Amino acid sequence: MTPSASRAEVVVDLDAIAANTAVLRERVGRPLMAVVKADGYGHGLLPATRAVLAGGADALGVAVLEEALALRAAGITAPVLAWLHAPGADYAAALTADIELSVNAGWALDGVVAAARATGRTARVHLCADTGLSREGATPVEWPALVDAAARAQADGEITVVGLWSHMAYADAPTHPTIAAQVRVFEEAVAIARAAGLTDARRHLANSAATIALPETWYDLVRPGIALYGLDPLGGDAATHGLRPAMTVRASVALTKRVPAGVGVSYGHTYSPQTETTLALVPVGYADGVPRAAGNRAPVLAGGAQRTIAGRVCMDQFVLDVGNAAVQPGDEVVLWGPGADGEPTAQAWADAIDTIHYELVTRIGGRFTRRYVGSAGAV
Repeated sequence: MTPSASRAEVVVDLDAIAANTAVLRERVGRPLMAVVKADGYGHGLLPATRAVLAGGADALGVAVLEEALALRAAGITAPVLAWLHAPGADYAAALTADIELSVNAGWALDGVVAAARATGRTARVHLCADTGLSREGATPVEWPALVDAAARAQADGEITVVGLWSHMAYADAPTHPTIAAQVRVFEEAVAIARAAGLTDARRHLANSAATIALPETWYDLVRPGIALYGLDPLGGDAATHGLRPAMTVRASVALTKRVPAGVGVSYGHTYSPQTETTLALVPVGYADGVPRAAGNRAPVLAGGAQRTIAGRVCMDQFVLDVGNAAVQPGDEVVLWGPGADGEPTAQAWADAIDTIHYELVTRIGGRFTRRYVGSAGAV
């Protein structure tokens, strides 16, 4: 598909995802749970899943049950862990589909046990400890009671505790003092679980940043997410870790016009050219996931050079000042990509608008079409 054949598209390189998975798997030398939540971090749940499995992932991680059930419905048979549940979650459907469940509170354990009894299936459970993120997980005060209840349920044959895990707050700052503190609390939580008889559960703590930078957190398996898609969780150049960005976001110029110096551009006239110039209209906006904050800040590649968005990003479009470049309707504009051909990267956008590349790749979509290149995991 040529740029002129598509108003706007997100191009995903499946071979890059597979290669990134293989690089990380080789780096740690132990099982890897590939996190494919949030529609594969904006890259497509099923294609990304097949690509990480082709790259050697041993298991899959998602946030919510709907994601895990979608994988099973598509015929994915690899182990899947889902960890974010609210009261009323359909644990019975999860057990029927052989989905592993995270539990971080007594009420959740009660729900899983009830589902195990109703379905006649033994639930495979990961107990989550809050080691300092103050988000998911049982606190150190709550943990002993949760462990004891889980041990009783395991003795009764209703569950098998297959994992003990937590999540880090500052892994992207590898020298931060919270890291050692969280490791200490995690190991204390593991010791309590082991003493209660949960001796076979595998330990996992490392997210993408820890998988890259903190070997002391690798334990029995690692759990990377964003790095699988070729983005550096430490905020630098992914290539230094052997990773290649998998996403390219591009659109076709919809209109060009020659305007005089001083004309106001886009809503609020927050941009005006200093000399006579050519403006190019790009037909994507915040309804498509292009942040409104990118106006007058974010770079794109157009007409052979990087240029900053001129004026405000609108719902459906934004404008570029391309000077005297011979830009025509139908020409390609690249918002971000791997960076190998002079285009900005998602990291460059994140730096420009004071966010993180996680947000950019997971929110881009709307009326963009998605196209896949590469053969890894192709059906």
